[in-house]
Amino acid sequence: MTDIPIIDPHFHLWDLETNYYPWLSDGVKPSAFGDYTAINKTYLIGDFLADAKGQNLVKAVHLDVGYDPRDPAGETRWLQGVADKSGFPHGIVGYADFRKADVADLLDEHRQYANFRGIRQSMNFHPDPAKTYLSEPFVSRTPEWRRGFRELARRDLSYDLQLYFWQIDEFIDLAHAFPDTQIILNHTGMQVDGPQLFDGWRKAMHRLSDCPNVACKISGLGMGDWTWTTESIRPYVEAAIDAFGTDRCMFASNFPVDKLFSSYGAIFDAFKAITAGYSEAERRALFHDNSARIYRL
Repeated sequence: MTDIPIIDPHFHLWDLETNYYPWLSDGVKPSAFGDYTAINKTYLIGDFLADAKGQNLVKAVHLDVGYDPRDPAGETRWLQGVADKSGFPHGIVGYADFRKADVADLLDEHRQYANFRGIRQSMNFHPDPAKTYLSEPFVSRTPEWRRGFRELARRDLSYDLQLYFWQIDEFIDLAHAFPDTQIILNHTGMQVDGPQLFDGWRKAMHRLSDCPNVACKISGLGMGDWTWTTESIRPYVEAAIDAFGTDRCMFASNFPVDKLFSSYGAIFDAFKAITAGYSEAERRALFHDNSARIYRL
């Protein structure tokens, strides 16, 4: 395939002129991906499509990006307006805190919009406060959180799971407890703490892959390797595919966050180089078909 059709299942937009995003609007803070001053500016659909120029991008899925926590459905409303005008994004993954008593109402508010597909509540917990997204660990094991999570399957919604790989056993329990909910691992398990942890990450990925309702987005590798090359990320890409198979992996950009580390074209060209020996059907699955199926596009 000389011009592989691409569905990008993980990108972000933000409009700092009209919307509020605490991590962007309130100034740059320490983060898991370093100094993000370079991307702390409005990034709209035209910017994304310009960055993707040169790749055969046909569809894309937008992931929640820390929108105003007072109105989580506002992000979905805004994005649906963008989609109605531009055609992108084709899928929208919004935010909800499953611990809140009114989470079912929030899910129904999100579901008013045609392109809404699921929820991401990032579960990253790390000893380094700059890398932590939660106030406490093991939130997913609380009765309150699981009561809210149960509402996804009732609405045929998926869950995007963002964590650090050493948290995986907690979410193996979750996947077993909710076998009818499609769970999508974000950013290849976020191995951000150095190559010496590769073997532990690889083993954790294999354990998680035993859950048939979990898929893996191969993305965000720049967050753990700021000067990455095709060869430096190859072991992660190949190990993820070895664990989940070509029918449960998807290649994604994580733009514009990964714009801190490379161009859009460099990311997908690297994925193409790494899979050069795969069959046409396998490559089409990884770059296009799996995203279309899993996100119901």
